[in-house]
Order: sequence, then structure tokens, then C-alpha cells
Amino acid sequence: MSGIIEVKNLVKTYKHTQAVKGVSFEVRRGEVFGLLGPNGAGKTTTLEILEGLKPQTSGEVKVLGLDNLIQTDELKKRIGVQLQSSQYLHHLSLGELLDLFASLYGRRADRRQLLGLVGLKDKERAEVKDLSGGQKQRFTIASALVHDPQILFLDEPTTGLDPKARRDMWQLIKNINAQGMTVMLTTHYMEEAEYLCHRVAIMDRGNILEIDEPKKLVDRVADTTQISFFVEKPIDQKIFSAIPEIVKIYADYPKVILEITSLDKVSAVIKLLKDHQITFFGFTLKTASLEDVYLDLTGKEYKNE
Repeated sequence: MSGIIEVKNLVKTYKHTQAVKGVSFEVRRGEVFGLLGPNGAGKTTTLEILEGLKPQTSGEVKVLGLDNLIQTDELKKRIGVQLQSSQYLHHLSLGELLDLFASLYGRRADRRQLLGLVGLKDKERAEVKDLSGGQKQRFTIASALVHDPQILFLDEPTTGLDPKARRDMWQLIKNINAQGMTVMLTTHYMEEAEYLCHRVAIMDRGNILEIDEPKKLVDRVADTTQISFFVEKPIDQKIFSAIPEIVKIYADYPKVILEITSLDKVSAVIKLLKDHQITFFGFTLKTASLEDVYLDLTGKEYKNE
């Protein structure tokens, strides 16, 4: 491995639960790298270990060439971290908070430059309590950049944001990365990972299932179209053997998902259901996405529960 972040056989166990199960990956300098998966996949645990916030049970982690267990203090000086939720001192303005955070690193904050970067230049005298959800998230990123870190870690940066605020955050992350910053983030939003990440590691139940560029992952399943519908009662999957163009079947009552190689056979699927007197509804078609990659890797529909 020769990445700016190197992880080998990382394991984290809590009592009798193994949250991370021997994962290995590297993050390259200058890229946006995403850990993608549902809640409980092990994403945040992995990120917190890389940030020096908790120790691993076993395995090796190096960030910027620093061992996360031995050189923790030096590591924290060289990375920026945005957590899922943050609390700030009351009665201090955004500008004063940035001054405070910078002083902890022995630096002076360039208030206007930082607030301008995250679109909050006119909020220098405002308090955090006066900000919207999206503005708070953007300010958190500004506070993570006061010491000019080499890597920015973002844990679910758009959770809880409305669609516009989410897209504003995406553009901010793109802009920060365009300036040369390496960004590592966790997300459970498929669209977010496809839009932002140069590469993604798809996680499920503590394991990394696949690592690659989103487009390359999607291209592997792009030769099929997905048909999905709901049924009123469980059905016998064997009925679909009559249509050889159906290459995969995922049935998790009441939802059925079929992968089909020819759009010409969609009408044949509908006729088959009617011939077997199967009541169905919510019939949809869609082309491949990262969600289909997850489905292909795990054999189950992506559910963020």
C-alpha cells in the first residue's frame, strides 16, 4: 500500500459484537473516498479509528504515515474532522468560535476566508443557534479547516438536510477537494456517493464488499434492467424460469425484484404474472445504479434502517 491512508486487517469488537471485521483499503492523495453502506455497516466506527478517536481491537492503521495508536496527538494536528453532530459554546459568534478553534492549534484564523469558503461570510457575527441545519453543517466544516489540515474527514455530512441544503453541501465538498484537499466521508446515500466520490468502499455488516470507482461498479451490472413490484402474497419464484432473460430474482415479501437482460421481455413478465393470477402493484423499471451493485453483492435490497 502507498496511500495517504492505509488500513490493513482492521477489526473492532465491542463485547460480543464485531463491528468491523478485518477490512483493508487505502485512500489516495487528492481523492474523495467514500465508505458507503446502511446504518450499522461499520462506517462510523472505521472513521473514528482513523481519526484517532478510538482504538481498534486489531489491525494496522496509518494516516499520513502516522500510526493511529502510537502517534495519535500528531495525527489529530494534521487532520480535520466533521462529526455527525457537534456542540458549540453559547454566546460566541461564528468568527469568535473560529478564533478559539485556531488558537488550540497555535494559529490565527482567517475568519473571512473560512466563512467565505463555506458560504457564510455574512454570518461572522451570528451565533450557531441562529443558523439553519445546512448552515450549521457548513460551519462545522469551516471549523474543521482552521488549522489547514491535509485530510478532511466527514461523517454523514448531509444527514438531516433538505434536498437543496444537501446539494449545496455536495458543491462545497467538491470545491474543497478541487483545491487539493483529500476527503474521506461516510454516507448511506447512494446518489451522494455516485456524485462525490472518486472511489467508494461498499460496506455491509462490518465487511467491505467491493472497492472501485462508482461508474466501474455500476458498469458491472449495467447490462441488466431492474423490474420491481409488490405482491399481495408470497409467490413461487419458479414461475419466472419461463423467461430465460430474467437472470436474477430477489424476493423479500411483499417486494419482488427481477433483473432482466432484454426490455422486450417486460410485457412477458406482466403477462406471466397475470396468467398465474398474481395481484401486483407498484410496477417500476430502472437502469443500474450503486443500489443495484449493493443488491448484486449482497442478494438483498438496500435498506437504511
